[in-house]
Amino acid sequence: MDTLMAEIHKLKRSQSWGVVIVLPLVVVAAGTLTSILLGRPLSGGWDTLWQRTVVFHGLAPLALGVAVLASLTWRSEHRGGNWNALMAGPTSSGRIVVAKTLVVALLAAAMQVVLVVAVVLVGKLAFALPGWPPTSYLTVSGLVALAGLPLAALQSALSMVLRSFAAPVALALVGAGAGLVLLVAGVDGAIFVLPHALAARATQVGSGVFGDAGVLGAGPIGTVLLATALLTAVVLASATRTLDRRDVRA
Repeated sequence: MDTLMAEIHKLKRSQSWGVVIVLPLVVVAAGTLTSILLGRPLSGGWDTLWQRTVVFHGLAPLALGVAVLASLTWRSEHRGGNWNALMAGPTSSGRIVVAKTLVVALLAAAMQVVLVVAVVLVGKLAFALPGWPPTSYLTVSGLVALAGLPLAALQSALSMVLRSFAAPVALALVGAGAGLVLLVAGVDGAIFVLPHALAARATQVGSGVFGDAGVLGAGPIGTVLLATALLTAVVLASATRTLDRRDVRA
């Protein structure tokens, strides 16, 4: 707990909050402008707006955002003698890995909150949609936050190993592209192998796109949760073992 609180304390003046706020707003703005400029009405009301913002967010922006957050979280550790201090300290590798992952996952969850709030505001103010979004959106948003755990763990592990800020972000783009191709091709098992595909699939639950049945049922939710638990455990264990084998830098 002390390790996690120390990581959270570092966020007070972190640039991560800029990513948490700006990226979702850009995604919603892009979906809004596309609908307005191309004259594509929201024929399905809130559902159409959700598909053009939240589902689109899951295709690539979500993975890129998590990758940037992970790189920012690990950036200070790769500067000066901070890495040596980390490796020589009393905190175990497992606690470091878990704390870093949870911080990235919490930031990603905050990003989802900003996204949903922006969607609601745009739906009411820009498109004057009647009523309010379905409550099922809250369930899906919670699912997205949970499904972001293995993605946060993987991107955190990459940022731990790679001193470059940009390299893990580039790998996230590759992962998001691969995940999209697999999901479009109907390879549903990809969510048990690729965290990027899992995060994307979570945003699609109940949307009816990319092979989704369009129903928020126990089946799709349970599958995403199972994949989340398995992938998170595997990635965290692998990252912990990797950090255990790292040494101080000359």
